[in-house]
Amino acid sequence: MIGHRGRKRLKVGILFGGRSAEHEVSIVSAQGVMAALDLDRFQAVPIGVTRQGTWLTPVQTEQALAAIHAERLRALEEPLGNGILYRTQALAALRRVDVVFPLIHGANGEDGTLQGFLELASVPYVGAGVAASALGMDKALQKAIFRQHGFPVANDVVVLASRWQADPTAVLRDVESTIGYPCFVKPANGGSSIGTAKARSREDMDEALAEAFRYDRKVLVEEAVAGRQVEVAVLGNDEPEASPVGEITFSGEFYDYHAKYEDPSTQLHIPADIPAHIADRARDLALAAYKAIDCAGLARVDFFLTPEGRLILNEINTLPGFTPMSMYPKLWEQTGLSYRDLVTRLIGLALERHSEKRRVP
Repeated sequence: MIGHRGRKRLKVGILFGGRSAEHEVSIVSAQGVMAALDLDRFQAVPIGVTRQGTWLTPVQTEQALAAIHAERLRALEEPLGNGILYRTQALAALRRVDVVFPLIHGANGEDGTLQGFLELASVPYVGAGVAASALGMDKALQKAIFRQHGFPVANDVVVLASRWQADPTAVLRDVESTIGYPCFVKPANGGSSIGTAKARSREDMDEALAEAFRYDRKVLVEEAVAGRQVEVAVLGNDEPEASPVGEITFSGEFYDYHAKYEDPSTQLHIPADIPAHIADRARDLALAAYKAIDCAGLARVDFFLTPEGRLILNEINTLPGFTPMSMYPKLWEQTGLSYRDLVTRLIGLALERHSEKRRVP
């Protein structure tokens, strides 16, 4: 299709939805990106993935989006079939796109599985590759890499469901001797703080582990760090750039799903009101963490800033929330890079990286 100025437009596959608990957030991100695409340069090809993991054709996706347009945080549904192979004609849409913008949060979206599928299909895509996506999703593996690089991280214990079932007393002893209470319990592979709880006692720990194991077979028990929540957006491939530092304030005890998406008292502060030398340190650490997992395209790097002025690297998120009101695009907006231009930049980075990989024999 030809653009307004006579130039052939690139077809951008907007891939969203998925099976994870962040399904509805993904839909909002996709709606934001599609509304922001530069129509002189790009044509959106929406590809929705239902809660059942079934891919929808672009026409079916547009129909589904129209049905939920008036309501925020609604899900795509397909009660008739499950999984990627149920409606294989939807996969054919990938043959007609020039690049994919994946916006599927959580499992089978930002954990390397979707990226591996797109690699097999030889389709350029926005964001981190297979390895970086997997490390970005698995907090236990991620922290092992960070420790190897000497980054400041919170103490933790990794608990497997099989070990918890076999000897819960030994697990509790291990946690209490290494971490103690209070502590945070979270699925190793998860997002939006879903399945995360604060445990103040052994009784809390039983409930928190049971909840976390609903979402993953591997759970991270971390020491509770008292501090402000500050974040840095990173953009680029081999020579990434760091945004100004932002801060999130919220009324709850920690930054959970409710605080992120439902609580009107949650606020983003850009730039964060912190000393310049701490902001510079956060930006340097964010870039180093990004390079440590060989990330590409984009990521948001989250820290705790303790009352003593110490930065603790919490996690790197290789597919951060991407609604127009999310922290990641808002941080770049502070530098003068609009949401629309950010989307354009990310598509360019995806094509650049794909071209570079194809040059390698």
